[in-house]
Amino acid sequence: MDLKSKLRHVMNFPKEGIDFIDITTVLQDKEALKAALDAMKEKIQALGDFDMIVGPESRGFIFGAPLAYIMGKGFVPIRKKGKLPYKTIRIEYELEYGTDVLEMHEDAIKPGQRVVIVDDLLATGGTSESNIKLVEKLGGEVAGIVYFIELSFLNGREKLGSYKVDSVVVF
Repeated sequence: MDLKSKLRHVMNFPKEGIDFIDITTVLQDKEALKAALDAMKEKIQALGDFDMIVGPESRGFIFGAPLAYIMGKGFVPIRKKGKLPYKTIRIEYELEYGTDVLEMHEDAIKPGQRVVIVDDLLATGGTSESNIKLVEKLGGEVAGIVYFIELSFLNGREKLGSYKVDSVVVF
């Protein structure tokens, strides 16, 4: 299936000059959603053995939780500041217009656990870099990162260094 053709482009959202790639058209199409999850599952399986899937708020939840279920693994959410009920670790990171804070429960990952980070989109790599730091702060090992979409022209892979990165749809 040509998943790229199933995506909707919304020009000038959320601000002038941005071509927002909308995944809701894939989510609404049962065949496209299945194809997206199947393709992501194959890329995760190529990473070898792992213990847990980590997904950042909010679209990382959309792909990460069902993939964890399908693959018989646990799921760890990374959330924005103040959204998790238990004790957390946090990281502040740069956005193009300021800073934000991401958090993960302090007991979400055990030292030595291998995790796969799953998200909908790789753009500049800033959020993914923060996700990696949270996992490693708890002693986890990032086995790889799998995205549904990659905007290769923004060079996000460069920020992720030697980590294994794969994507289903590349622009």
